[in-house]
Amino acid sequence: MAKEITKFHALQLFTDTFTAETVHLTNEAQGMYIRLICFNWTKNAKPFTTESAYRICQCRLDECRDMVDLVLNEFFILGKDKNTWTHKRLTAEHEYLTAKYKDRSEAGRKGGLAKSENASSKIIAPIPIPKPIPNKQLIVAFEEFWSLLYYKKGSKKLAQQRYMKECRDLNPKDVASQFNNYSTKIQDKQFCAQVSTWLNQRRFEDEDTNKSIEVKEPDVFYKGIKLKKTGEFGQEIEYTDGKGGKYQKHKWKTNAEVIKVL
Repeated sequence: MAKEITKFHALQLFTDTFTAETVHLTNEAQGMYIRLICFNWTKNAKPFTTESAYRICQCRLDECRDMVDLVLNEFFILGKDKNTWTHKRLTAEHEYLTAKYKDRSEAGRKGGLAKSENASSKIIAPIPIPKPIPNKQLIVAFEEFWSLLYYKKGSKKLAQQRYMKECRDLNPKDVASQFNNYSTKIQDKQFCAQVSTWLNQRRFEDEDTNKSIEVKEPDVFYKGIKLKKTGEFGQEIEYTDGKGGKYQKHKWKTNAEVIKVL
């Protein structure tokens, strides 16, 4: 019996999707997110505790724990025990790879048995004639899907290949509607996933796919004056009032106050 593979040492990262989903994070928070998904992958995408997250991110101060909590709440799913976390996409990817390698191993085992039996037999079995794959209908369906897209990013040829593989039994109008709902919510189109990538990740199955991945920050005021964000420095967010005044606010402290610095 072939040994079942459950641990995978490499994790595929779709860079355009990752960039779009983390563009609002600071470099420090993004680094923590990468650490957590790598850690979760080495544990076969199984649930991990909040304390494990703090340990992996080397948290010694409350500010660090607050930042980890924000990352966990945004990208991970809290378990019923209120203390363990899972990542929906990592779990699905691990289950997919486990099933894929199990099927491949089983096919190889059966192929080996067939070769052994044929080698010891004097009867030559007839070679089966493969049935042609009905691609014509899929091509028509893809063309309908492609024509309905508001924003077409990336290679059409590659998108067609991904569609024919991942969307064989789906209504092209429904898939196009989901992609349009996703793409129209992204103001900066450089962060929009390519159509082929979106299809390959089967994001039409993901509830998060059709939610906006851009985070609108709340308005910030100082004594009734509405401020405009100008950038971030270290653990501070910097603002201006448009009249030369400069202000700062701590990123992670709960209920942090806006302080005038100039």
